[in-house]
Amino acid sequence: MSVSDVLKDAEHKMKGAIEAMVHDFASYRTGRASPAVLDRVHVEYYGNETPLNQLANISTPEPRQLLIQPWEKSMVPVIERAIMKSDLGMMPVNDGSGIRLNFPQMTEERRKEMVKQVHARTEQGRIAIRNVRRDAIEQLKGLEKKKEITEDEVKGNETKVQKLTDQFVAQADDYGKKKEAELMVV
Repeated sequence: MSVSDVLKDAEHKMKGAIEAMVHDFASYRTGRASPAVLDRVHVEYYGNETPLNQLANISTPEPRQLLIQPWEKSMVPVIERAIMKSDLGMMPVNDGSGIRLNFPQMTEERRKEMVKQVHARTEQGRIAIRNVRRDAIEQLKGLEKKKEITEDEVKGNETKVQKLTDQFVAQADDYGKKKEAELMVV
């Protein structure tokens, strides 16, 4: 493995940490309806746990409502039970051919609780990025021990890894602040 491989790998892993964090943020329930909140809901379908979005069309007919229309009408009660079992904390409304999820206005207390979750998830993202930095620096030191690079090259590349780390930690903070602002909108 060369120095450029170590740097490319570190950057790729840091991007992955950011993408995972942003994906998790999409599933956090805000006051607005978003099909992404159903990403974690899985339904028993012919003996397999299947993601809900693979069994139904999910649309947003109103800003605070999701409409779930299963491709098989027999799946309506199964999907309804899966939503009730999930951690969404919402009551589905079964209209026979589909399910409606009404998003209530979030209380101030719920908003603050969600902001705490965003802060915790942002910190997890920062930790993941710093772990990638640590691994990259260890790989650089391993190359030095194998006499493939010099001590000066290690120091120079450690600086590059630190710049990458700072860049991605700042990105994580920005995404966290944007999600917090989105949650606090009444």
